[in-house]
Amino acid sequence: MPEGELKTTLKVQRAMRDLTQADLAALIGVTRKSINAIETGKMVPSTILALKLSKALQVPVEGLFSLSNPA
Repeated sequence: MPEGELKTTLKVQRAMRDLTQADLAALIGVTRKSINAIETGKMVPSTILALKLSKALQVPVEGLFSLSNPA
C-alpha cells in the first residue's frame, strides 16, 4: 500500500449493526453512492462526514479510519 493511504472499517462496522449502505446514508444525510465510494476507497470523507459516520455508528473516528504506513 502507498504510504499514508486511508484504510477504513466502515463496511465492517456498518454490517455489525445490520445497516445497509442506504440505511447509513439516510442516517447521516448523504447518498448510498457516497457510502459505497468511501467503503471502496474511491472517496476520502471530509472531516465533517467522518464525524457524522462516527456518531451514527457510535465508534471513534480512529475506529473507522486510519492511515496505512503513516510517515
